[in-house]
Amino acid sequence: MTDSDRSRRALSFETAADQYDAARPGYPPALFDAVEELSGRPLTGARTVDVGAGTGIATRLLRERGARVTAVEPGAAMADRFRRSLPGVPLVRGVGDALPLADASADFLTYAQSFHWTDPARSLPEALRVLRPGGALALWWNVADRDVPWIAAQEERLRRDFGGAAHGAPGAARALPDGVPCAEHRLYWTRRVPLDTHLANLGSHSLFLVAGKAAARAFLDRERAGLLRLFPDGSVEEAYAVDLTVTRRPA
Repeated sequence: MTDSDRSRRALSFETAADQYDAARPGYPPALFDAVEELSGRPLTGARTVDVGAGTGIATRLLRERGARVTAVEPGAAMADRFRRSLPGVPLVRGVGDALPLADASADFLTYAQSFHWTDPARSLPEALRVLRPGGALALWWNVADRDVPWIAAQEERLRRDFGGAAHGAPGAARALPDGVPCAEHRLYWTRRVPLDTHLANLGSHSLFLVAGKAAARAFLDRERAGLLRLFPDGSVEEAYAVDLTVTRRPA
C-alpha cells in the first residue's frame, strides 16, 4: 500500500464514525490478561496512551481494567464521537508518527486496530520515547478466523471483488520490524450479532469506505442474501482471532 493509499484509507473512517462505533467488535477480557502477562505489569493504575483510539472501543475496555487512559486520535469526526462516548477521558489530536506527548510519560502505549496506519520507522521510536523505562507497547488486531468456512468464503469474495480482506488482515503479519524483540500471542473469541450489525461492521472497513457507495452496497446486498441462507434466524456468529504483539522499552 502506498503512503497516499494508506492516508486515504485511514481518513475514510471520518465518513462512518457512528457506524464504526455501533457495529465494530470489542475485545475479550483474555486479551487484557495477555497484555499484562506479556508486559509483566498490571493495567490497573497504569498511565496508558491509546493511539488511534477511534471512537473509544478499546479505550473504554482499558478504563474498565483500571488503566488511566489518554487517547490520541487524528480524525475530527472520530474524535467527536469519542468525546460523546467518553466525555471524561482526555483526548488529544495527533498521529502515532509524531505523538504530542512528553518523553517518558506513559507506562503503556496501545494500538487497537491502528498500528498499520503508521510508518513503523517513525512510530516505533516515538512510542519508545513516550514510554517510561520498562514500559510496554501493545499492538493488537481482531482478525477474521479463516478456519470457519463461511468466513473464509466471505474473505475470498472480498478478495475477488475488492482485491483485499476487510477483517483486520494486517494483524496476520509481523507488526514490528525484524530485529525488534517482542512477544506475540493469538487468542480466539466469538460474538453473536444481528445480520444487520454484521453487515454494518463489514461496511465500516476502509476497503468499503473507499470503494464507492454503489460497489459497497451491491456487495453487501449479495452478502445479506447469502448469509440469510446460512443463518435463517438473522443471527450471525462472527469468529475472530486476536493477534497481539508486545515490546518493552528497556528498563
